[in-house]
Amino acid sequence: MSDHHANISQPTVTCNQSSVEERVIVVDEHNHITGAVSRQQMRREKLCHRATYVFVFDSQGCVYVQERTMTKDLFPGFFDPATGGVVAEGEEYDETAYRELEEELGISGLPLTEHFHFYFHNDDCRVWGKVYSCQYDGELILQEDEVAAVVREKPEHILSNRFHRNYTPDSLAALERLMSLQPLEG
Repeated sequence: MSDHHANISQPTVTCNQSSVEERVIVVDEHNHITGAVSRQQMRREKLCHRATYVFVFDSQGCVYVQERTMTKDLFPGFFDPATGGVVAEGEEYDETAYRELEEELGISGLPLTEHFHFYFHNDDCRVWGKVYSCQYDGELILQEDEVAAVVREKPEHILSNRFHRNYTPDSLAALERLMSLQPLEG
């Protein structure tokens, strides 16, 4: 299957707080907040944290898959079928989902459908995620320090060809669960 390339404009340069200085919420295995630490400490100690996963579908049923830059602190160079990120101190899941969608792909003002929370863990991370979806066919403005490129793929193709690309394992788990639910409304 050939990849569908997304309509992308020139990347934007953002002036976000340094990821080293950023403070993120940490939680226990039951998703109860236990405090906030620097993003660097969370990654170094592999602390359980919260993150959002927004699956952006086009009208053809393809999902926008981001190629992560090599400077990402987790899974650099991997392909991520979800837009999203770590929930910062003082934020809720919903705020993070909308913020990350605008930062990473330049999409704003679009309603998100909430689906479920899930727990994922492997040797690299422990995370409580909240999954959202939306439909979008417009232009993308990529965050150049996080997103190298975007392609569109059918979710079924991603899940049946898990080794076609180095996909982020947490987003794969979320996508698999999302696709196992009743058909998405769109």
